[in-house]
This record gives sequence, structure tokens and C-alpha cells, in this order.
Amino acid sequence: MSLVGALPFLKPRLSPSVSPGRQRRHTLPASEFRPLNTQDAISVFEIEKEAFISVSGDCPLHLDEVRHFLMLCPELSMGWFEEGRLVAFIIGSQWDQDRLTLDALTLHKPKGSTVHIHVLAVHRTFRQQGKGPILMWRYLQYLRCLPYVRRAVLMCEDFLVPFYQKSGFKVQGRCSITVASLTFTEMQYPVRGHALMRRNSEAIGFSQTALLLEKQTQRLESHVQFG
Repeated sequence: MSLVGALPFLKPRLSPSVSPGRQRRHTLPASEFRPLNTQDAISVFEIEKEAFISVSGDCPLHLDEVRHFLMLCPELSMGWFEEGRLVAFIIGSQWDQDRLTLDALTLHKPKGSTVHIHVLAVHRTFRQQGKGPILMWRYLQYLRCLPYVRRAVLMCEDFLVPFYQKSGFKVQGRCSITVASLTFTEMQYPVRGHALMRRNSEAIGFSQTALLLEKQTQRLESHVQFG
């Protein structure tokens, strides 16, 4: 599960009539984070197909499966849009067992307390910009606001283990699922124990929670890009 630029020492020349602050606000793209829906399915699959087929020969989710999960549990997905264009996404579903099995690849268990993250992918144009870690961070913060979620789990190839460890995931062991010759490591992130975040979310309301996450995301983006 996977994840040009200007020369680093060159700065854009600003028109004398435009202040640096105004120029920055004008050139930064408008970002939006929202749940995905079935109308986003084709854009999702195009990004996923390019990201995974060249590496592993297959996709975690095929187009009909993307539509399936976006119809059953759109609230467990998150898309990052810039100027209306999908640039990165996560799709998840609920699971009700301690470890992942083959059924977890296709089923959504509404009574489960585990979120199975099926796929995280970034559009090729926007890779190497820190968008994958930022989106994962944003998604995990969102899960903390869902009272029924106790943990998030995923399976990944071994070379991606360090990437997810940086987001706070811990290795749970070798996954029992194999796809052709591919084997996977199963990882988990404990969401349980963040009752304070949930209480604050319920107290201040969804819109204010979203605004708080937006401000935190902007600080994280700034740290990744300029830190």
C-alpha cells in the first residue's frame, strides 16, 4: 500500500504590486478532506490502479469493490481534494475479529470495533510531498471521534512496514492472507483510550471538530514541506 518540484534554492519573483502574503494565499491550492462516495469510485480506482499494478500486478480493491465499500460505509473513507481534484484517498471498513482473514477483504461488519484500512494511495503527480503520512494522520484523528472504533488494522508488504510505523502502527505478526505469491505483515493502531477527543468532539460539534482538524493539518503540511 503505497504512497516537479521547483529548484530548492530558487524563489518565485513577486510583482511589486502584490504583497508576499497575498501572493501566497493566491497560489496555495484549496484543500478539502471529505468522505468519498460512489461518484468518486472511478477517480479512486484510476489512482489505485496506477499506484499498485506496476508494483504488485494487482490492486487491493477492484472497481466493483471500491463501489461496494463506498456504498456500505462511506464514512470510513477519506479523500483529499485540491481544487476539486482527488489527489489521495483512504478506504476502510469495519471488522469484528482480532486478526484479518480472507473475508476481511470483501466484507463490512457493521458491529465490529475494528477499522480495516484496505488501501491508501496518492496520485502520482502528488507523491514525494508528504501527502500519504498527512492523510493517514488526518484519518486516524477522525477515527478517534467515532465512539465505536477501538483500533485500526491493515496488511502491507514488508517494505512498507517502516512507513506505517512512522504513523504509529505496530506489527501484529505475519498476516494469514496471501495474494498469489505476495505475503503481508499485519499491523494495528490502537484508537481506544482517546475518550477525551470523543468527548470534545461531541461537545463542540462536528463543524468545529473539522475546523480544528483543518488547522492541525495545515500545521502538519507546513512542517512536512518547510520543516
